[in-house]
Amino acid sequence: MANGLIYDFSTSASREDSNAEKYKLRKELFGTDDVLPVWVADMDIDTPEFVLSSVQKRLNHPIVGYEEVPKSAFEAQRDWIKRHHYFEVDVEDIFYSPSVVASINLAIDAFTKEGDGVVVQTPVYPPFFHSVNEHSRKVIKNPLKYEDGRYTFDIDDLKSKIDDKTKLLLLCSPHNPVGRVWRVEELKEILEVCLKHNMVVFSDEIHCDLVYRPHKHTPFASLDGASDITITAMGVGKSFNMAGFGMSSIIIQNKSLKEKFLKSYKKVHFGQGCVLSHVAFESAYRYGDRWLEELKIHLQNNYKLLDALCKKYEKFIKLTQIEATYLAWLDCSAMGLGDRELREFFIKDAKLGLNAGLSFGREGSGFMRLNFGVSFDKMTQIIKRLEYALEQRMGI
Repeated sequence: MANGLIYDFSTSASREDSNAEKYKLRKELFGTDDVLPVWVADMDIDTPEFVLSSVQKRLNHPIVGYEEVPKSAFEAQRDWIKRHHYFEVDVEDIFYSPSVVASINLAIDAFTKEGDGVVVQTPVYPPFFHSVNEHSRKVIKNPLKYEDGRYTFDIDDLKSKIDDKTKLLLLCSPHNPVGRVWRVEELKEILEVCLKHNMVVFSDEIHCDLVYRPHKHTPFASLDGASDITITAMGVGKSFNMAGFGMSSIIIQNKSLKEKFLKSYKKVHFGQGCVLSHVAFESAYRYGDRWLEELKIHLQNNYKLLDALCKKYEKFIKLTQIEATYLAWLDCSAMGLGDRELREFFIKDAKLGLNAGLSFGREGSGFMRLNFGVSFDKMTQIIKRLEYALEQRMGI
C-alpha cells in the first residue's frame, strides 16, 4: 500500500447476515432495520489475518475440549504490557476472565458487601452503575467536570462523598465514552484519595492500546503504592476486534487482594474459557504491533472526517476531542432537542443507530456516542448520512 502501510482498512466483510449484535438488534433497539449501526463497541473492521490463521491452525487438531490457558498466552500479554506501557507484571498475577463486565461484578462481590458504596464517575459505560445496583450496593456518583469541551476529575466532589462505607472505585482508563487519557497527575489525585480511605480501585483499561499520539496511557497500578489497592482489567477484544472470542484478563499484584478476589472468582467457576480464545489471545499479543499501529492511523483518519463535519456544523453539534478509543462523544445540546427527539433525529433523519448519551448517566443528556471504528467505505457513508440529516433538519 501507499505510504509504506501494509494493512488495508478501506473495506471490511459484511456482517448483515451474521449474528453480529449491532445488526441483529437493530429492529429491537431502533424500531427499524434501516439504520447503519454505530453503537456497540466492536469494530466493523476485519479481525487480523494472523489471529484467524492461528485459530484455523489449531482446528487441525480434531479435539476441542477443556484446556488451561497456556502460560505462553499470558507471557505474550506480559511482554506486550512491558513493551507498550512500560509496566512490568508477573504471569502469576494474571487471571482469565470472559469479559471486563464479569470482572467488575466479581470485584464488587469480593471487596464490598450489601449497602457499601461504590464510586462511579459518570458519564460512563452503563454496566459500571448497573453492576453496582444489581449487587445491592450504593452508587456513589462522582460526575466528571465538563468545561470548555473537556472532561476532568472532580476531586473535591469525590472527597465530599466518601464515607467509611465507601469501599471501591470503578475507574475507566482510558475513559468510555468521553475519550480521555488520564494524565499521571490526575491519576495520582485519585490514588491519594483511595489510599487515604482504604478503598480498592478497579481499573478498566480495556481501551489502553487505542491511544493516539502524543497521549500515553499510564496503567493505574504502575503508580507508586497503587498496586496494593488495584485490580486491573485488560485484553485484546477492543484493540484487535476480538470481543467474540470472549477472553480478557485480570491483573492483581497484591497478595491480600488476590486472595479476596479468588474467593469470589472460584464461586462462579469461570473455568479457563475456550481453547480457540487462548490461541487468538496469544497471537494478537505476539504479532499485533504493526497491525495496531496502522489501525490507529486509519481510526484517526476516520476521526478527522467526523471532526471536519462537526466543525462545519458547529452551530449545532460539537465533537468532544478524544485522546483514545474509537468512540466519538457528540455534544448535540445546541440542536435544541430533547433526548428522545435527539435519538429520533439520528434514527429517522440520519438513518444511524447511535448510543443515547443518557444511557451513560444523567450527565450524558444532550450527547450521543458514535462508533467510528469502521472501514473507510463505511465511514464515508456515516458522514454522508449525518451531513444530509443536518442540512435537512436544520435548514442549512
